[in-house]
Amino acid sequence: MLVVAPESNHQVFLDALQKKQLSSKENIEIVLSCMDLDLALRNDQLASPTKSTTSEQRKDYEKWDRSNRMCLMIIKCGIPRVLRGTISEEITNPKDFLAEIEKRFKKSDKAKTSTLLQNLISMKYQGKGNIREYIMSMSNIVSKHKALKLELSEDLLIHLVLLSLSSQFGQFKISYNCQKDKWSLNELVLILLAL
Repeated sequence: MLVVAPESNHQVFLDALQKKQLSSKENIEIVLSCMDLDLALRNDQLASPTKSTTSEQRKDYEKWDRSNRMCLMIIKCGIPRVLRGTISEEITNPKDFLAEIEKRFKKSDKAKTSTLLQNLISMKYQGKGNIREYIMSMSNIVSKHKALKLELSEDLLIHLVLLSLSSQFGQFKISYNCQKDKWSLNELVLILLAL
Protein backbone atom coordinates (compact mmCIF):
# COMPACT_ATOMS: atom_id res chain seq x y z
CA MET A 1 0.00 0.00 0.00
CA LEU A 2 1.23 3.51 -0.84
CA VAL A 3 1.35 6.19 1.88
CA VAL A 4 1.59 9.98 1.56
CA ALA A 5 2.32 12.29 4.51
CA PRO A 6 -0.25 14.74 5.87
CA GLU A 7 -0.45 18.32 4.58
CA SER A 8 1.42 19.76 7.61
CA ASN A 9 4.73 18.47 6.23
CA HIS A 10 4.57 21.11 3.50
CA GLN A 11 6.11 23.50 6.02
CA VAL A 12 9.39 21.56 5.65
CA PHE A 13 9.46 22.48 1.98
CA LEU A 14 8.53 26.09 2.58
CA ASP A 15 11.27 26.48 5.19
CA ALA A 16 13.84 24.93 2.84
CA LEU A 17 12.68 27.15 -0.01
CA GLN A 18 13.00 30.29 2.10
CA LYS A 19 16.56 29.31 3.07
CA LYS A 20 17.33 28.70 -0.64
CA GLN A 21 18.44 25.15 0.04
CA LEU A 22 16.85 23.88 -3.17
CA SER A 23 19.83 24.54 -5.39
CA SER A 24 20.36 20.96 -6.54
CA LYS A 25 18.54 17.82 -7.52
CA GLU A 26 19.64 16.12 -4.30
CA ASN A 27 18.18 18.86 -2.14
CA ILE A 28 14.86 18.70 -3.96
CA GLU A 29 14.78 14.91 -3.59
CA ILE A 30 15.50 15.22 0.14
CA VAL A 31 12.71 17.72 0.66
CA LEU A 32 10.23 15.60 -1.32
CA SER A 33 11.28 12.54 0.65
CA CYS A 34 10.86 14.33 3.99
CA MET A 35 7.40 15.38 2.89
CA ASP A 36 6.73 11.78 1.79
CA LEU A 37 5.87 13.07 -1.68
CA ASP A 38 8.65 11.29 -3.54
CA LEU A 39 6.43 8.38 -4.55
CA ALA A 40 6.41 9.52 -8.19
CA LEU A 41 10.22 9.72 -8.12
CA ARG A 42 10.61 6.24 -6.62
CA ASN A 43 7.91 4.36 -8.57
CA ASP A 44 6.97 4.24 -12.23
CA GLN A 45 3.61 5.57 -13.27
CA LEU A 46 0.74 3.28 -12.37
CA ALA A 47 -1.86 2.25 -14.94
CA SER A 48 -4.89 4.52 -15.04
CA PRO A 49 -7.90 3.03 -13.25
CA THR A 50 -10.43 1.10 -15.31
CA LYS A 51 -13.77 -0.51 -14.49
CA SER A 52 -11.97 -3.66 -13.34
CA THR A 53 -9.58 -1.78 -11.03
CA THR A 54 -9.92 -2.67 -7.36
CA SER A 55 -10.47 0.03 -4.75
CA GLU A 56 -6.97 -0.65 -3.39
CA GLN A 57 -5.42 -0.13 -6.84
CA ARG A 58 -7.53 3.01 -7.33
CA LYS A 59 -6.24 4.44 -4.00
CA ASP A 60 -2.66 3.59 -4.96
CA TYR A 61 -3.12 5.34 -8.30
CA GLU A 62 -4.63 8.42 -6.64
CA LYS A 63 -1.69 8.59 -4.20
CA TRP A 64 0.82 8.21 -7.03
CA ASP A 65 -1.01 10.81 -9.15
CA ARG A 66 -1.08 13.28 -6.24
CA SER A 67 2.62 12.68 -5.59
CA ASN A 68 3.34 13.22 -9.30
CA ARG A 69 1.48 16.55 -9.39
CA MET A 70 2.96 17.76 -6.09
CA CYS A 71 6.51 16.77 -7.11
CA LEU A 72 6.23 18.70 -10.36
CA MET A 73 4.84 21.79 -8.62
CA ILE A 74 7.53 21.71 -5.93
CA ILE A 75 10.36 21.07 -8.37
CA LYS A 76 9.18 23.87 -10.66
CA CYS A 77 8.84 26.20 -7.68
CA GLY A 78 12.36 25.33 -6.53
CA ILE A 79 14.16 26.20 -9.76
CA PRO A 80 14.76 29.63 -11.31
CA ARG A 81 11.96 30.92 -13.55
CA VAL A 82 14.43 31.35 -16.43
CA LEU A 83 15.26 27.63 -16.37
CA ARG A 84 11.60 26.64 -16.02
CA GLY A 85 10.80 28.32 -19.31
CA THR A 86 13.33 26.23 -21.23
CA ILE A 87 11.71 22.92 -20.32
CA SER A 88 8.76 21.60 -22.29
CA GLU A 89 5.33 21.83 -20.67
CA GLU A 90 4.62 18.39 -22.14
CA ILE A 91 6.80 16.76 -19.47
CA THR A 92 4.36 15.54 -16.85
CA ASN A 93 6.61 13.22 -14.88
CA PRO A 94 9.02 14.52 -12.20
CA LYS A 95 11.71 11.95 -13.13
CA ASP A 96 11.71 13.19 -16.72
CA PHE A 97 11.61 16.81 -15.57
CA LEU A 98 14.69 16.35 -13.35
CA ALA A 99 16.46 14.47 -16.17
CA GLU A 100 15.80 17.42 -18.49
CA ILE A 101 17.18 19.87 -15.91
CA GLU A 102 20.32 17.73 -15.57
CA LYS A 103 20.84 17.86 -19.35
CA ARG A 104 20.80 21.66 -19.19
CA PHE A 105 23.41 21.75 -16.42
CA LYS A 106 25.80 19.26 -18.02
CA LYS A 107 26.70 21.91 -20.58
CA SER A 108 27.85 24.25 -17.83
CA ASP A 109 30.20 21.59 -16.41
CA LYS A 110 32.69 22.43 -19.16
CA ALA A 111 32.76 26.07 -18.16
CA LYS A 112 33.08 25.19 -14.48
CA THR A 113 35.93 22.78 -15.26
CA SER A 114 37.75 25.48 -17.25
CA THR A 115 37.29 28.04 -14.48
CA LEU A 116 38.53 25.66 -11.79
CA LEU A 117 41.52 24.62 -13.89
CA GLN A 118 42.38 28.24 -14.60
CA ASN A 119 42.18 29.03 -10.88
CA LEU A 120 44.42 26.08 -10.05
CA ILE A 121 47.04 26.92 -12.67
CA SER A 122 47.14 30.61 -11.79
CA MET A 123 47.56 30.16 -8.02
CA LYS A 124 50.80 31.58 -6.62
CA TYR A 125 52.07 31.28 -3.07
CA GLN A 126 53.46 34.66 -2.03
CA GLY A 127 55.19 33.46 1.12
CA LYS A 128 52.48 34.90 3.34
CA GLY A 129 50.10 32.80 5.37
CA ASN A 130 50.01 29.14 6.21
CA ILE A 131 51.53 27.00 3.46
CA ARG A 132 49.48 23.98 4.57
CA GLU A 133 46.24 25.92 4.06
CA TYR A 134 47.50 27.10 0.68
CA ILE A 135 48.27 23.55 -0.48
CA MET A 136 44.96 22.27 0.93
CA SER A 137 43.13 24.95 -1.05
CA MET A 138 44.86 23.65 -4.20
CA SER A 139 43.92 20.10 -3.22
CA ASN A 140 40.32 21.24 -2.70
CA ILE A 141 40.18 22.57 -6.27
CA VAL A 142 41.51 19.22 -7.52
CA SER A 143 38.76 17.39 -5.61
CA LYS A 144 36.16 19.63 -7.28
CA HIS A 145 37.56 18.46 -10.62
CA LYS A 146 36.92 14.85 -9.57
CA ALA A 147 33.25 15.71 -9.07
CA LEU A 148 33.26 17.01 -12.66
CA LYS A 149 34.85 13.75 -13.85
CA LEU A 150 38.28 15.22 -14.50
CA GLU A 151 40.82 13.50 -12.32
CA LEU A 152 44.15 15.15 -11.74
CA SER A 153 46.78 12.89 -10.24
CA GLU A 154 48.52 13.63 -6.97
CA ASP A 155 51.83 13.80 -8.88
CA LEU A 156 50.42 16.56 -11.08
CA LEU A 157 49.12 18.41 -8.02
CA ILE A 158 52.56 18.21 -6.39
CA HIS A 159 54.16 19.68 -9.51
CA LEU A 160 51.54 22.43 -9.64
CA VAL A 161 52.24 23.23 -5.98
CA LEU A 162 55.97 23.39 -6.65
CA LEU A 163 55.44 25.60 -9.71
CA SER A 164 53.25 27.95 -7.70
CA LEU A 165 55.81 28.48 -4.92
CA SER A 166 57.63 31.81 -4.89
CA SER A 167 61.32 32.23 -5.71
CA GLN A 168 62.29 31.90 -2.03
CA PHE A 169 61.62 28.13 -2.51
CA GLY A 170 63.91 27.89 -5.59
CA GLN A 171 66.53 25.71 -3.91
CA PHE A 172 63.79 23.45 -2.52
CA LYS A 173 62.30 22.94 -6.01
CA ILE A 174 65.70 22.06 -7.47
CA SER A 175 66.29 19.59 -4.65
CA TYR A 176 62.93 17.88 -5.28
CA ASN A 177 63.52 17.62 -9.03
CA CYS A 178 66.97 16.05 -8.51
CA GLN A 179 65.61 13.21 -6.35
CA LYS A 180 64.51 9.87 -7.75
CA ASP A 181 61.79 9.41 -5.13
CA LYS A 182 58.40 11.02 -5.47
CA TRP A 183 56.69 12.51 -2.46
CA SER A 184 53.09 12.25 -1.49
CA LEU A 185 51.14 15.45 -0.93
CA ASN A 186 51.32 14.92 2.84
CA GLU A 187 55.11 14.48 2.69
CA LEU A 188 55.43 17.66 0.66
CA VAL A 189 53.38 19.58 3.22
CA LEU A 190 55.41 18.22 6.14
CA ILE A 191 58.72 19.05 4.46
CA LEU A 192 57.60 22.57 3.56
CA LEU A 193 56.40 23.14 7.12
CA ALA A 194 59.80 22.07 8.43
CA LEU A 195 61.62 24.70 6.33
